[in-house]
Amino acid sequence: MEGILKKIRLYSEVVKLPHTVFALPFAFTGALMAARGVPSLSTLFWIGLAMLGARTGAMAFNRWADAGIDAANPRTRNRPLPRGDVGRGQVLAFSILSYGLLVYAAYRLNPLCFRLSPLAVFVTAFYSYTKRFTWASHLVLGLALSMAPIGAWIAVAGRLDVPALYLGLAVLFWVAGFDVLYALQDIEFDRSFGLYSIPRYLGIRGSLYLSRIFHVLTLLFLLMAGEGCSLGWVYRGGLAVVTLLFVYEHSLVRADDLSKLDVAFFNMNGYISVSVFLFTFLDMLF
Repeated sequence: MEGILKKIRLYSEVVKLPHTVFALPFAFTGALMAARGVPSLSTLFWIGLAMLGARTGAMAFNRWADAGIDAANPRTRNRPLPRGDVGRGQVLAFSILSYGLLVYAAYRLNPLCFRLSPLAVFVTAFYSYTKRFTWASHLVLGLALSMAPIGAWIAVAGRLDVPALYLGLAVLFWVAGFDVLYALQDIEFDRSFGLYSIPRYLGIRGSLYLSRIFHVLTLLFLLMAGEGCSLGWVYRGGLAVVTLLFVYEHSLVRADDLSKLDVAFFNMNGYISVSVFLFTFLDMLF
């Protein structure tokens, strides 16, 4: 039993399971908006499983693809795969099984979700290679996570509507913005290893400004998504709260002090995604 629990802890560390809090609330927000209320428990269940499969599949594939890079980077060389606690073949098999869960969950949702599931697999896996040839890797990561609310919308409505695209764009720029901040800690390594990132080209100050622009765009598209779904004052009040969270997040990261980067990355973005979901839900109640 102890060995099984150890394996579970290891694979949870491999895929950073707690980071699911970033995308999952946005997926459920997309489901709420598409339903103009609360979808059936069955639909929410399969959306949750699809999200679990997509995220764990993508993270495990990223760890497999980046095993050599992670082993060379002082910041990441202590992850389970570089330190030898799990094998590359095991991680790849875990990724394939997880993606299989995504495809099966999509099949249980509706035919359009099932037909689009290979696209979700491709985009989320393709991201792992983008840092090798383009500075836009942060935007590709945003695109990968933007499929969470868009996919959930399709799962509920059986079609793609304009507000879903607005919500997807909000997630795209939200993720790209905080990923640019997260990449600040690897500027020197990216340069020495020949990897591409926005901080490598813009430096710390330029990256901070661009991240702020991305998050302003996030707020704009969240507002447009709410207007498209005829959400009211509770949702708009929630966006005011989210705006304050963004302001606080960016106050934590300064060009001369990156010591609070982890708090800005994990804590604040978790609060932001949960807040958007919570205020969407409350707006529909009232």
